[in-house]
Amino acid sequence: MANNEYCNKVVLADGRTLIDLTGDDATAADVLYGKKFHLKSGAQGTGSCTYDSDTTDANASASEILSGKTAYVNKSKLTGSMTNQGSVTLEIDDVDDEITIPVGYHDGGGKAKLDATEKAKIVEGNIKSGVSILGVTGTYTGESISARSATADPTFSSQTILPGTGYDYLSQVTVNAISVVETDNDAGGKTVTIGTAAA
Repeated sequence: MANNEYCNKVVLADGRTLIDLTGDDATAADVLYGKKFHLKSGAQGTGSCTYDSDTTDANASASEILSGKTAYVNKSKLTGSMTNQGSVTLEIDDVDDEITIPVGYHDGGGKAKLDATEKAKIVEGNIKSGVSILGVTGTYTGESISARSATADPTFSSQTILPGTGYDYLSQVTVNAISVVETDNDAGGKTVTIGTAAA
């Protein structure tokens, strides 16, 4: 028998058969993964059967599997540890809020939304006309107000200048230049009068 040939049948001279592999039909896929057996040719084979699926190349970890669920990874059974967050709801109540999304499994029903109290403030009348905030365009144009301008002469005393009855504010106040008046006096000189007395 040549070196590259296998013995698959042994028969004694008296006709008795000790070994006969010729009728065997097992293949590697029929034998448990990693186990040794002989093919009908007499050659040795290695089983490749991993039952329903081959998990030898799976790479999930327990933290990536939902808590309480089990799975097979590389021929080992794992029990998940991932937190089930379900339909978690996140609320924003400040313009600078940065909400941290909790780690874990989310079922797709969760929402991120504005706090109800803050949302109620975002209405047309609270926003300047022409400005849009979160899809709401403002209509506020300001209160009905009136203003006047005023003119004042500088004095040596402090003055308080008010809008006056019927006005809300002063749009402008003009302070006149300091007056300088020269007049002749009885001594043959000049009398210089600077400014005016307070009203």
